[in-house]
Amino acid sequence: MPNRQLSGSQSKTDFVWLPESFFAQVLPKIQDLAELKIALHVSHLIQRKRERPHSITYKELLSHEAIATMGEESLRRALDLAVEHGALFHSTSKSDGVLEGVYSLPADSRQPSTVNIFMLYEQNIGIITPMIAEELQEAEKTYPPQWIEEAFKEAVTLNKRSWRYIVRILERWASEGKDSGEYKRDIKKDGPDKYTKGKYGHLVQR
Repeated sequence: MPNRQLSGSQSKTDFVWLPESFFAQVLPKIQDLAELKIALHVSHLIQRKRERPHSITYKELLSHEAIATMGEESLRRALDLAVEHGALFHSTSKSDGVLEGVYSLPADSRQPSTVNIFMLYEQNIGIITPMIAEELQEAEKTYPPQWIEEAFKEAVTLNKRSWRYIVRILERWASEGKDSGEYKRDIKKDGPDKYTKGKYGHLVQR
């Protein structure tokens, strides 16, 4: 048989990464084929996006022929089931004064060894504005991924769901050392309000 060379588009394979929890916790709950299809489609579309944030709107989903052929009723039902079973995360954003559904992947569906700071923000704080998006990009360049994830966890644990609060945590870790005894003593002594006091307190509370 002749040796056929694959074209560039044929030889390049794009992979969609799914976490172990998808197979262990989510897949056993999925009984509907449309739900499985939409979960995989959304995972693929989000992971191939180069721009941030890594999420996709309902309107964007309808622009894809393979998804639009499902019909809106079937699509909404499949999306609702995928959210209910933990395959997708649902939030809303405002575009031209109109609220629109936004879908993203659960935090543990990110690529291994990476932290999607935009996803963490959307899931724990809220809608990302253009100004916040710039700050998130800068923080992603400045701090280790593990620090970012742990700073979000600490803020949520202390019920301080504010980006400014998280920034102050990261700045403090950078200046004093994340695991330094001094940092830990300050947390115990001053409590969570440590970040809301001082000359930057008015920013932290935003």
